[in-house]
Amino acid sequence: MIKKWISSFIVMMFLLCNSNYLSVRAESPLHSTSRIEGMLVVDVSNSMKSSDPSNISSEAMKMFIDMASLNGDKIGAIAYSDEVMREKALVKIHSEQDKKDLKDFVDSVEKYTYTDLSTGVKEAVKVLGSSHEQGYFPLIVLLADGNNELNPKKSKTVAEADEDLKKAVADARAKGYPIYTIGLNADGKLNKDALTNVAESTGGKFFEATSADRLPGILSEIFANHLKLKIVPVDQLVGNGDFQDIKITVPNENVLEANISLMSGQPVEVKLIDPSGREVAIPSDQVLLSRSKTYSMLKLRKPVEGDWTLKVKGVPQDKIDINLVFNYDLQLKLAPFAKQSYKAGETVEIGAVFEDNGTAITDKEIYKSMKATLYVKDLEKGKTEEAVLNSGDQGFTGQFKLGNSSSYEVVVKAEDSSFFRETEPQKITVQHAAAAPVTAKPVKVSSEEEKPFPWLYVFGGLVGALVLAALAYLLLGKIKQAGRGFSGQIVVEMKDEDTGERTSPQFKKLKSFKGKFRLHQLLSLSPEFAETEGVVFKPAAGDALLLVNNSDCTIEKGGRAIDAKKGLVVKRNDRLRIIPKKVNKTIYVEYIG
Repeated sequence: MIKKWISSFIVMMFLLCNSNYLSVRAESPLHSTSRIEGMLVVDVSNSMKSSDPSNISSEAMKMFIDMASLNGDKIGAIAYSDEVMREKALVKIHSEQDKKDLKDFVDSVEKYTYTDLSTGVKEAVKVLGSSHEQGYFPLIVLLADGNNELNPKKSKTVAEADEDLKKAVADARAKGYPIYTIGLNADGKLNKDALTNVAESTGGKFFEATSADRLPGILSEIFANHLKLKIVPVDQLVGNGDFQDIKITVPNENVLEANISLMSGQPVEVKLIDPSGREVAIPSDQVLLSRSKTYSMLKLRKPVEGDWTLKVKGVPQDKIDINLVFNYDLQLKLAPFAKQSYKAGETVEIGAVFEDNGTAITDKEIYKSMKATLYVKDLEKGKTEEAVLNSGDQGFTGQFKLGNSSSYEVVVKAEDSSFFRETEPQKITVQHAAAAPVTAKPVKVSSEEEKPFPWLYVFGGLVGALVLAALAYLLLGKIKQAGRGFSGQIVVEMKDEDTGERTSPQFKKLKSFKGKFRLHQLLSLSPEFAETEGVVFKPAAGDALLLVNNSDCTIEKGGRAIDAKKGLVVKRNDRLRIIPKKVNKTIYVEYIG
């Protein structure tokens, strides 16, 4: 272990001394996708019995889950009153079972007495902060009536609760987590101002919902706004007892998913005809169907381009609201400029292209169907000029002439009827004629000053001192490790794979353990799970845990098997699936605060 650490240290020092290597690495582009990290935060206090008597908050959360992509969107949920009552860590969605588990959690939430709005917002920000992954777009959806009702037996005041909310909102804004608030107002007591302020302060948006039929439009708008999509208008239907046709046009081959929601007070029957005239089975690998008390959701996966026909059969006189949102895994990239810097008055050539999973799109039809606009901001004067770009087979092209300012910022935006994308801003520096340099007089130096400084010896001594200090620190850390305590708790659930039955969550507090503990201890040393004795947890930096798997059990995180023999860092709100070899049961563990 010490040898490996020393090797790593030497490599690190080598890299620090070789700036060319670091500069090359820094230029590597980061792949961006349209995946989301969504925390659903719901008020489960007693007041919700009157502000949400029909429990449309649950319907909203389940619809949001159904709209999420099976290509790895992450969804979590928090139920709060004046404290966090229940929590579901961010789950990476790869199957309908993942969605079912989330919706089962939503259905299991009960109502409690008091309310503190700051509690839910603060916890959501913390969860996203500990679980955020590069390439995901985080957001929070808050469902509440916006009112606080604090427990008089606790010392927290209204002023303190308001201040906590301000801090949580400021934290969300600083980290780039927009909060979309859905105000539940069945009793007319909605605190609209509070929820509007939370949303607008973070770049989100406030919506008011008095009935479930508002949800498809609200949630479609949240998805569209967050992922830079557009809601495609679909006609409203009134059922007549027969199938009625709705045309759904898939604009191009780059559509990742099409979400079609149907909101109706009565059951509806649907059929789907693809552009070739063939009826597509519902459900199937290509078309997923989800139903709830108030809605039906069709998800078309990688639909072919062209005109589809949705056949809808409703009860006579029943109003059926239909919403359509396409999801694209496309990013708009600005082509590199011809120069690193320009002179005032020069003309700059602009190019932009769509990418799918890092590969440039060469389908000329997608470019011809879109409008692309160039935005050039003068960073000195604060003024922005815009110009329409040309659409060609290889993307969007155009040019603009530089003025006399020292720097400009360039952005390209492309849009059609179903989505829009923007490039990352790129800065252009303008060179101006520099004044003639002043010639310095030569300065005579003494013979002692002419001797080269012994950098090699100094550097070698510094490295040696750092290695010795690091070794001493490492040894001291190992001594302290044995007596180090834990914080937080682990939620343990078990599923019998033969019967499908699940146990109720058990909350195991960790403060009684020192140095390390074993999964078998959390399972009350049950002989049935003796093989989990080799699954060991140790404290790690930042209130995290280090899981070391010395057993034959399989450890899964986010649906992937993880080799944890050398250690797996488990952060707050991480959820693991542990599969023993000798018993047909699955163990779920979740590390929470």
